[in-house]
Formats: sequence, structure tokens, C-alpha cells
Amino acid sequence: MPGPVLDIEQHLLLLELDAPFDKRDVQLARRKMAKRWHPDVAPQGRQYEHERHLKAINEAADQLERLAESSRGGRVSQNAVKVSAAAARRAREEAGRRAYEAEQRARAEAKDRAKHDPFGSRVPDHSVVHRYARCQSYPEWGVGTVAGIYFTDAPDGGETQQWARVKFSHGIRTVPAGSMRFVDFSKPDPAEERVERFMLAAQRAMADGEYELAAQRLIYARDAEPRNVAVLRLMTLAFWNAGKLEEAARAVRDWARVDGDRPAAHRFAARIYEDMGAVDLAEEAAARAAERGPGDAGAWERLGRLRLSLMDREGALSALRRASKLGADGDVPELIAQALAIEPGIARAS
Repeated sequence: MPGPVLDIEQHLLLLELDAPFDKRDVQLARRKMAKRWHPDVAPQGRQYEHERHLKAINEAADQLERLAESSRGGRVSQNAVKVSAAAARRAREEAGRRAYEAEQRARAEAKDRAKHDPFGSRVPDHSVVHRYARCQSYPEWGVGTVAGIYFTDAPDGGETQQWARVKFSHGIRTVPAGSMRFVDFSKPDPAEERVERFMLAAQRAMADGEYELAAQRLIYARDAEPRNVAVLRLMTLAFWNAGKLEEAARAVRDWARVDGDRPAAHRFAARIYEDMGAVDLAEEAAARAAERGPGDAGAWERLGRLRLSLMDREGALSALRRASKLGADGDVPELIAQALAIEPGIARAS
């Protein structure tokens, strides 16, 4: 640990002394200030104030005398005072920053305890029969140790609420006892059960608009069953709604590898690639979706629009006319007109 930084500037202010100075200058300033701040000359009722101020003056003078003795030529330059003052300011700023961060951490910890561990100082109302459990609402917390069961009355005079205080690896949480599922370690934990837990929790998170949390839960479900189409589809939706387009693209590619014979994965891939600005990849995915769902007018319209943005005149006309035959209306006539306006000799943009 570094020692305290000497703040020469403050000491000079106490002694009403200017730099440069030597030991003799400090002694003269000490005597001058001692005559002014001695308790014997203090007004009535201010003796204690003078005593404290004189003590600070003597401490400052002692420090400055030692500094002058150790300085070259026995004299402290004005530049040395500036350097010391700057170092002292930095030290005060750092100390203030650390104190502020410590205070913020303490407040956050207190808020976290109040939110997640309100029964921390209370004796459990019921003994624990099953020691280990999972929270079905947050399965990513893993298995926790149940510390106690508590009961509270509903605010509106309804049924009594039951709570479980559980210690997980990341901290203590108090959750409704009904959301806990006790664990029997004598039985294996099938992958199907893990997928079910994380899928249910992800659906709840998506209903609350927490798409990133839902995607994280679905990653755990995918790890349990990497080829589960429902998991990969929901993960694609979660990442897409969360604005994580690169992650959504990886998820939809995994989905297409498993369920590539049907058009759904390719339709989603086309939309995601288009949002990313990768129009060429979007066109390829849209073409696969249209091939696997030849009766879908919307798929052919999307393919024609993407080819039109790539200046592929013949390809766009082919797809748009196919969409028109299948009954698509809306923007299709206008898109066909735009495709016809492209000169046949213009090469398709790369």
C-alpha cells in the first residue's frame, strides 16, 4: 500500500507561506501563526477552535521542515509544490471515486437483499423436508439449497402465501414455494425434462418482453437437445426480437440444418439476412423457401422483391409472375413494372 500523499499546497495555505521556501522560512511562518492562533489570545469561547488550528499549523510546519531538509540545497521550489499539489488532487479524486463505488455497491447489495432475501433475519416457519430444488421460473439458476419455508398473509386478505428461501450459486433468492421443483439425485435428469423446463421459462420471458433472457434460456435447452426443432425455432425468434441479428442468423442456420426440407426455416432466414443487409444471402434463402413451398404466393413475392433489389431482371419477373398466378396482389403489379423497367443488358449486382 502506498503511503499518504503530502499536500504541500494545503500546508502552505495554513502557514500563509509562498514557494520557494527553506527551513528558516517555515520556522518564521510557524512563529507568526502561533502568535495569532495561540489559545491564550483567543476570544472568549473560541479557545478550542484556536487549539485545533494551532495543532494543524504545527503538523504542517513539521512536514514542510522535513521536506526542506531533504530537498536539494535545503530549498523547495515552486515546481515541486505544483507537482505535489497535483498528486494530492489525484489521490483525493481516487479516494472519492473508491468511496463512491463502495457506497454504490453497498446500496446495490442492500437493495438486492431486500428484493431477493427479505426473510434473511427471520426464523423459518416450516422445516425443510427436501433439501435441494430448482426454480421452474428460472431454471438457469441450477439446483439450490433450500434454507427454509416461510408464510405471509396476502395484502388483500386472500390466501396465505408460501415462500422458499433458496441458496443458489449466484446468491440467495426468495421465490414462491409453488415454483420450486425438488430434486432427487438418486434419479437421472433426462434431457427432455431440461428442455421442457427451459422452454417453459423462455416462453414466460418472451411473454414479458425479455427476449435476451429467453434466448439465454433456450441456449440451455438447445445444449440438452441440439436437434430439437421447436427449441431452434423459438431461439431464432428470441434473438431476432432482441435485435441480435448475428445470433439469430446462427440459430436459423442450425434450424435449417435440422429441418431444411420444410420452408419455415428458410423464410425466417431470408427475413433475418435482409434485416442484416445481406441481400444476396436473403435471396438464396428466399429461393429455398419458395422451392420447398411452391404454393406460397408470399414466398415468391419476397423472392421477386429481393431479386429486384439485386437488379436480376429475369429472375425477379419469373418469381413475381409466379406469385401473381398464385393470387398475390398488393405490390406485385408495381414490382413487375419496376422489373420491366430494368434494361435487359444490365448485369446482376454482385
